[in-house]
Amino acid sequence: MGGIMLKKGFDAEKYIEEQSKFILERINRGNAERLYLEFGGKLVHDKHAMRVLPGFDENAKIELLQKLKDKAEIIICIYAGDITTNKTRHDFGITYDLEVLRLIDTFRHYDLKINSVVVTRYEDVPSVNMFINKLERRGIKTYKHRFTKGYPTDVDTIVSDEGYGANPYIEVSKPLVVVTGPGGGSGKLATSLSQLYHDFKRGTKARYAKFETFPIWNLSLKHPVNIAYEAATADLKDVNMIDSFHLEAYGEMAVNYNRDLEVFPVVKRIIEKITGEESEYKSPTDMGVNRVGFAIVDDDVCRESACQEIIRRYLIAECDYKKGKISESSLERAKLLMKEVGKDVSDRKVVQPARDYADKKRDCDKRYENVVVMAIEMPDGTIITGRSSRRMVAAAAAVLNAIKKLSGIADDMLIITPQVLESTQKLKINYLESDRTSLNCEEVLMALTISGTQNPSAYVAISKLPLLKGCKAHCTAILSDRDEQTLRALGINVTSDPEYVTTNLYNN
Repeated sequence: MGGIMLKKGFDAEKYIEEQSKFILERINRGNAERLYLEFGGKLVHDKHAMRVLPGFDENAKIELLQKLKDKAEIIICIYAGDITTNKTRHDFGITYDLEVLRLIDTFRHYDLKINSVVVTRYEDVPSVNMFINKLERRGIKTYKHRFTKGYPTDVDTIVSDEGYGANPYIEVSKPLVVVTGPGGGSGKLATSLSQLYHDFKRGTKARYAKFETFPIWNLSLKHPVNIAYEAATADLKDVNMIDSFHLEAYGEMAVNYNRDLEVFPVVKRIIEKITGEESEYKSPTDMGVNRVGFAIVDDDVCRESACQEIIRRYLIAECDYKKGKISESSLERAKLLMKEVGKDVSDRKVVQPARDYADKKRDCDKRYENVVVMAIEMPDGTIITGRSSRRMVAAAAAVLNAIKKLSGIADDMLIITPQVLESTQKLKINYLESDRTSLNCEEVLMALTISGTQNPSAYVAISKLPLLKGCKAHCTAILSDRDEQTLRALGINVTSDPEYVTTNLYNN
């Protein structure tokens, strides 16, 4: 695998052990036949958790589910509005509707049973219907749940044939039903409670619980790990708060977030109305199964990583604002959270060297007026830079320089045959009719691979690519989607300044 050796702050094995024990306890508690477990956060590839808790396995949750696979099936929720607005998952640069398809493939890979996909708050619009058609024609069962009448306050209407009763019942058979989605606000809670209503109506006793990761209830409110969660959800306007219900019931401090606290009194009343008995939960923290805090083994390491994540989120927010994806208030919030932990953009080690080198080039020659620079922090902490040229983009130059350094190859030594570079460029311009003449990162790595068949140094350099996994990078201009994907695939954690390379609107 290779990659950067991070100080460990989190024990993944302990976490899986603790979390599975508590889930099983929930399944077996009382005399219910079924547990609806709402999965908050990312079920697979939880890169946020991995960045703020070094040592966290990004697939820990799904590996945990795999242990319970004979007992479990999965319902995936997606909010219709996220399909129409093309909401994107940052870690992969893909929209939520594509993320649903990716999730299905991943669950199948882990041999987990997928029950269906539910489109929540369904709207009869072409993009939503097209998505449903796409799934159904590939044999995936879909359900449409419209906005619940009476929600959020009229409990009598919500828990009636006009409310949850108007939703079609999702046919389930396993004792554990995992309700997940591509991100926050997907309608997981409403789907779980709607199922609860239908089950009780049919004479099946069911229960509800929540699998939570962030915020971590037994860390302080202002702990950087909890603030990093706020930074990750700045566009949703999530705010961490003290769980007042928990404090009142148990005299114990616990952290939860505003949406859960706001809806708790209603959720509690809905559950009591459905079940006809007093709720087993006295607080939103009670509802959650969250053992993350018990697996932190080095608090300082996690604090520092969380601060780095908050800076990263701010830099992403700056670019998103420039692209017109988020509001000014979301950007301001991201900035405020960074200031709250006493950090600045310059605390991300790769930012300043990239900017300084770009300024230096511009100052020394007019030709470099539009130069773009990328800096990469190497596994040993040294900073390597690369700049854009006629031949290649900054990201490609930086990655090349980084693997040359790891291979012990002199900086001025050519490892890609000039003829290979030239012919790749000709293909791009003359035959593929590309407006971009410089080779992107993927094209340069392809050219390097071809050179590696003749040149042993190129072959050695390619073999060092896995060592870049986990490295931080910063670019002085917004990356093309293609370069962003390539760096992501290499596992490089990259940010950019909110500047465009050209004034072109389409090809940018």
